[in-house]
Amino acid sequence: MACVLVVDDEHGVRESLRMLFKGDCEVATAGSVEEAERFLQQSSPDLILLDLVMPGRGGLDLLAALADAVDRPPVVVLTATKTVNTAVEAMKRGAVDYITKPFEVEALRIKVRQLLERRALEQELRELRAAAESRDRLGGLLGRSEAMQEVFRTIRRVAASRATVLIRGESGTGKELIARALHYASPRAAGPLVKVNCAALAESLLEAELFGHEKGAFTGAVASRKGRFELADGGSIFLDEIGDLPPHLQVKLLRVLQEREFERVGSSRPVKVDVRLLAATHRNLEALVRDGRFRDDLYYRINVVTIMLPPLRERREDLPPLIEHFLRTFAEKNGKTVRGVTREAREALLRYDYPGNIRELENLMERAVVLTRDDVIGMEDLPLTLEAPPPESGEGAGLIAAVEGLERRMIREALARAEGTQTRAAELLGISERVLRYKLRKYGLS
Repeated sequence: MACVLVVDDEHGVRESLRMLFKGDCEVATAGSVEEAERFLQQSSPDLILLDLVMPGRGGLDLLAALADAVDRPPVVVLTATKTVNTAVEAMKRGAVDYITKPFEVEALRIKVRQLLERRALEQELRELRAAAESRDRLGGLLGRSEAMQEVFRTIRRVAASRATVLIRGESGTGKELIARALHYASPRAAGPLVKVNCAALAESLLEAELFGHEKGAFTGAVASRKGRFELADGGSIFLDEIGDLPPHLQVKLLRVLQEREFERVGSSRPVKVDVRLLAATHRNLEALVRDGRFRDDLYYRINVVTIMLPPLRERREDLPPLIEHFLRTFAEKNGKTVRGVTREAREALLRYDYPGNIRELENLMERAVVLTRDDVIGMEDLPLTLEAPPPESGEGAGLIAAVEGLERRMIREALARAEGTQTRAAELLGISERVLRYKLRKYGLS
């Protein structure tokens, strides 16, 4: 049942309103602003009926205290006819309406019912949005496409298990984010998540990096050192680009998976660990197995559960929320006000194939936010690779070429008349300087 807080210094008014709404909603009362503030620290009413003129602090003071509330309930002020000007001031400060005393009972009842119904609808909308966001997000992942929804469902099903997970997909698709989501949704979330890129380390260093070494095991080993598997004990280890693991380390990794133990470099003493393996690769492991470059027994060990991450070009419905997400993120990070993207720029962003996938989109949006001089991102803020429209053929191609030729000639003439001053040239052409900059860049003019 909805709750209404009545704030009025007159006991008779408080009790009258309590009786008026009895059965329709719960009614809490406060005889002063201080009492109302104490109530609001403990509870969240759905509506506040607020008297403006009270001894000590008045209703405007409570409105000021509510100004920064995250989920401020609607406030209807109760005021005498002679203080209507104060009621108008209250509405400027956030009150949704005012009713003059003595109030008409039925008018007040209708007003309260309408506001409570609207409040309930707003709450339902917030819950629906939260449910949609929960559905479209998992950890740092974002995707509303069916392909990504299936990825989310798989993560939720396997996160709690001990099963090894192989994450496959092109570079930049977010494989590390999948590993993070799996770890932090698992019972191992309190333990460490240790990440190793097998392709980023020299083969001579990788074994010691993974399994640690004893003092004097090799030149430069001045002290014993734990490897990544020991550091991940009780948690998860993420081996990115596992397809680049050298053959002799594949044997050692297989032993860890089978027996949960290994030896440090330079030692024969086994070290026991409890680690869940999460692996990723963009390579074709089946082809590597056929070529004898990846052990088939290790392949079967790591391929218990496979998560396939589709490239961005195959899930274009995820582009709009990703674009908005990166736009907000980088605008906030760089202290800029960027409201959105022009239609032309948005079409180019949605048309592009993103060979670098989400990583490329992220870098592209950061660049655009940093470089834009306006509050919306336009084509001139995007790299030239996004500007080429789909190839035309036939009569349409001839028309486009003719229009572009005319544009080039008009821009050259305007720049000549303006003696190279872009602001003046834009005025002569009847376009903004921003559009002119884009045209200059598009046609390679200076």
